Amino acid sequence: MRKIAIIHDWLTGMRGGEKVLEIFCELFPDADIFTLIHIPGSVSNIIEDRKIHTSFLQKVPFARKRYRSFLPLFPLAIEGFDLGDYDVVISSSHCVAKGALTSPATIHICYCHTPMRYVWEHYNTYFGNGKKGFVSRFLMPPIAHYLRMWDVTSSNRADHFVANSYNVANRIKKYYKRTAEVIHPPVDCSLYTPTNTHSEGDYYLVVSAFAPYKRIDIAVNAFEKMGLPLVIIGGGQEEELIRKMAKKHVKCIGWQSSETLREYYRGCKALIFPGEEDFGIVPLEAQACGKPVIAFAKGGVLETVCGIYPYSESTSEMRLKQQETPTGVFFAEQTSESLMEAVKFFERNKNLFDPLSIRRNAEGFDRQIFKEKFKQYVERFCNDKDIVTM
Repeated sequence: MRKIAIIHDWLTGMRGGEKVLEIFCELFPDADIFTLIHIPGSVSNIIEDRKIHTSFLQKVPFARKRYRSFLPLFPLAIEGFDLGDYDVVISSSHCVAKGALTSPATIHICYCHTPMRYVWEHYNTYFGNGKKGFVSRFLMPPIAHYLRMWDVTSSNRADHFVANSYNVANRIKKYYKRTAEVIHPPVDCSLYTPTNTHSEGDYYLVVSAFAPYKRIDIAVNAFEKMGLPLVIIGGGQEEELIRKMAKKHVKCIGWQSSETLREYYRGCKALIFPGEEDFGIVPLEAQACGKPVIAFAKGGVLETVCGIYPYSESTSEMRLKQQETPTGVFFAEQTSESLMEAVKFFERNKNLFDPLSIRRNAEGFDRQIFKEKFKQYVERFCNDKDIVTM
């Protein structure tokens, strides 16, 4: 019986990466989990019930609440794990998990959600663009330079890369000079289902962590200007800012259970997705409930949403393949004005969006499809048909 370890950057909440980790736990029921920081109770029972090993950062004062402040120490922390006894290591990485040290005989498969976004494509979002403060202006440039070098060097520690999207596979090729097979993350189509009545409330919906690159501010500004109701589910580092921006028409209700979230999906007019995501499971959850997505036309949504552009009102210009029906609307610029144009287009053309067709699009990303593809991938390199449990 092979000994397996799963490495995940940190366990502080249930987001897209953690939903992938859940499936890894199902596929490898005897695997140990290694993570930089774990806030008990912050993730699902499937994960919480496993043996979880944490790094020295777990005992550092304030690290659990302000773990991102310790970013320069992440490489040291991930390299501190002793993985010498494991035959197979699977890293679920969007930051440093792929950089764990393994023995020469260990097979290391990295499921890459993205290269370290803080120092690559989203560096200016977090630390640049005129950000004030000593850390952003003076400390982060040399720290980011060090982290970029470490990120590239440590990419050689993974034997095989799997990307969560073609978007991320291109980044892996650009930054690491490595090729990656694409296996899209899953959506739970058994949980997220349409209502029998295809009901529609009067509100639009945002479901997101409150991080700078998510650009929730765009949605808040747009809906306050239009005077249309917007419900925001989520929380995070920019929560205070977003709540201050939300006035008469925008309501922030924090994180919700999966069952409550499903009811909000079912009741909304459409999901608003203003950020550029590596992949993005939230748009698939909304589509699984039969709801269209209004999204910024960049990143993973180009692989999951069959979108119309607002300036393409004639069917010949909808930029859809002949066999496709639209499941959403794209806006080309990451601005409130561009989003407003897309929402107004959607309001005029609701008849174009069929809930059953939208649902079928999401079914192509179902959990069982992901499990089977990843199972086959691991078996290919481990040459062991008994290594994975379905």
